[in-house]
Amino acid sequence: MEILDIIGYIGALIVGIVLGLMGGGGSIITVPVLTYLFHLNPITTTAYSLFVVGTSSSIGTLNNWNKGLIDYRVAFVFAIPAFLAVYMVRKFIMPMIPMEIISVNDFIITKDMVIMVFFAVIMIFSATSMIRKKTLLSTDPMSNPYNYPLIIFAGIGIGLITGVIGIGGGFLIIPTLVLLLKIQMKKAVATTLFIIAIKSLVGFLGDLGNTEINWTFLLLFTAISTIGIFFGSSLSSYIKGVKLKKSFGWMILFVSFTILYKEIFI
Repeated sequence: MEILDIIGYIGALIVGIVLGLMGGGGSIITVPVLTYLFHLNPITTTAYSLFVVGTSSSIGTLNNWNKGLIDYRVAFVFAIPAFLAVYMVRKFIMPMIPMEIISVNDFIITKDMVIMVFFAVIMIFSATSMIRKKTLLSTDPMSNPYNYPLIIFAGIGIGLITGVIGIGGGFLIIPTLVLLLKIQMKKAVATTLFIIAIKSLVGFLGDLGNTEINWTFLLLFTAISTIGIFFGSSLSSYIKGVKLKKSFGWMILFVSFTILYKEIFI
């Protein structure tokens, strides 16, 4: 086993710890770890990320289900268009994009480059929201009837974005549920994990047949991440979430600019 593989599996553990501590954000680490430490191409990386995130979120969903925190009505109205969008992107749209998109003199823009640059841009938005994020407040949901067309539209939009870069999209879904749909924060987080679990696993199904899956590696990586989830959950009561998210945001910002530099200038 090479040193980068060992570091990569440590990265898998960190993915789980982050998920256990924060309830999201693990996929933002998963993609760079798989791409740059295990040297997988971005198409395979984003497929694996969907499986890891979907499986991890399912574990969190079981815990929230027992606590009765999931708003199933919103979850299904949001999740159905979201996972249909993810599935369509992974099954049909991604395979249609040519490996070499455009060539200008000696500079070649490839499909892999576009995916990673787009991923880095999304990371920058995510990091900025973590660094600057204020407490999300919500009013009584009973006084704010659910806007179902808005839920469906948001589900499609977020499904398209996360389908391309293979992330759960919790940092996009939670503000949507809290600020636009006025859902209480605890229910928004729990409902988001449920949505991510369904959306990610269905999106992964869209890759079957289009992407060669190394199940031994994928299941090992997922198992290590799962161990990290339980470890992270046990640490969550000792670490302040606000400070953790801000520090994590700065780290993600650094990684995003590193990806941009590597993909564009190297």
